[in-house]
Amino acid sequence: MPDPVDIEEFARLDAERYARRGYPEAVYCEGKTPAQVAAIAATGGGAGVTLFTRAGDEHASAVLRERPDAFHDPDAGLLAHPPEPPEPSGGLVVVVAAGTSDLRVAKEAMHTARYLGRETELVVDVGVAGLHRVLAHLPLLRRARVVVVAAGMDGALPSVVAGLIAAPVVALPTSVGYGAAFGGLAPLLSMLNACAPGVAVVNIDNGYGAGHLAAQIAAAA
Repeated sequence: MPDPVDIEEFARLDAERYARRGYPEAVYCEGKTPAQVAAIAATGGGAGVTLFTRAGDEHASAVLRERPDAFHDPDAGLLAHPPEPPEPSGGLVVVVAAGTSDLRVAKEAMHTARYLGRETELVVDVGVAGLHRVLAHLPLLRRARVVVVAAGMDGALPSVVAGLIAAPVVALPTSVGYGAAFGGLAPLLSMLNACAPGVAVVNIDNGYGAGHLAAQIAAAA
């Protein structure tokens, strides 16, 4: 067995965040060792659900050793404990993935919004190369309080969606694309220059940030 890790050597958990902001703390696993993540998981977190994002296989194993019943979606690199999300309130959050390659980031956004208490729906593979695909989902998109659109390549889909619906759009650029996409910089710039109003842009591959923002927008009045 490895030696126990003293959490005070590397982390100061924000146990009062839920009381202060209404949303719990999340643990960004990338850059942390599995032992550090395990020590954080062992504390049980504060009020509400604790999310573990950007969790690789070793991080996930460390969390599951401490919290065997935790929810885990390896495709999204996300775990949650307790495993059951809260009862949904507020409005519907729809998360749209332009392509299958954007799905990991899109699912991180979806799970984040869901565990922050929103009803969520996921729409996949409806990029601008075939606009008929997104048009087929217009009834769902128009029921949403907010839509998150994850896209790489040219990053055009958020502007298209925002021009078709009344709800705000959270644009989520992904690091998907060939060389001139510059690891997501090209879609990020496209989204910042969206023609349609009502588009807010988060950082490249920041599914957690997109889901959190969407959950706040869709919160009950």
